[in-house]
Amino acid sequence: MADGAVVVVGGTRAIGLEIVKRYAAKGFPVVLTGRDPAGVEAAVAEASGSGTVTGVAFDLAEPTGIAGALAGVGPVRHLVLAAIDRDANTVADYDITRAIRLVTLKLVGYTEVVHTLRGRLTADASIVLFGGMAKERPYPGSTTVSTVNGGVVGLTRTLVEELKPIRVNSLHGQGILEPGGRVVVEGVAEDGTIEAIRIADARAFALGVQWHAEYDPQSNFINQALFEAFGAALRAAR
Repeated sequence: MADGAVVVVGGTRAIGLEIVKRYAAKGFPVVLTGRDPAGVEAAVAEASGSGTVTGVAFDLAEPTGIAGALAGVGPVRHLVLAAIDRDANTVADYDITRAIRLVTLKLVGYTEVVHTLRGRLTADASIVLFGGMAKERPYPGSTTVSTVNGGVVGLTRTLVEELKPIRVNSLHGQGILEPGGRVVVEGVAEDGTIEAIRIADARAFALGVQWHAEYDPQSNFINQALFEAFGAALRAAR
């Protein structure tokens, strides 16, 4: 195993916690962070069965405290910025306090974490920032969320330039609210999010998944099966 920990900011629940468990199971030392000390403690207890996991508590929306909180962390091989905070805000009924919190959390807080850990990143390090598809598909109440997720794209691009050759990327999740008439749901997550669909009576290969099937298809049998089926469909269409 190469030197360096995996740091997951926003690793106490949902996708952040699943990332923690996955890397811990692969043998990486993992540091998860969260805003609430009790939540951090509970997440560490839940994930420790998978491997070596420690926790740090700090609030991204209070960025002046980030450097001190992360003082003992490093070297870092992978940095995942997965923290989220919901803000239902509209132009007609604009809550400045909530808006400032989200903007600070996602843009200033994310940047301060990278700034703090920059000198501790290994030569083969990578950084992933989580945004959201509200930047492309706004919905009622997404005024701040859409704006901030657009900002995550800009932040990612500037980090690519400033940190090269460190790899930097961003992921922007989305979900199906109401399946269309020919959409057949094949799989759902524990929270009810639709994860896999197919198109009924499709004339060609028509299967979609919510996750990134291109990640580790050699070791993930589900992803491997998807690519094998897609390859077979391509060969049959030649």
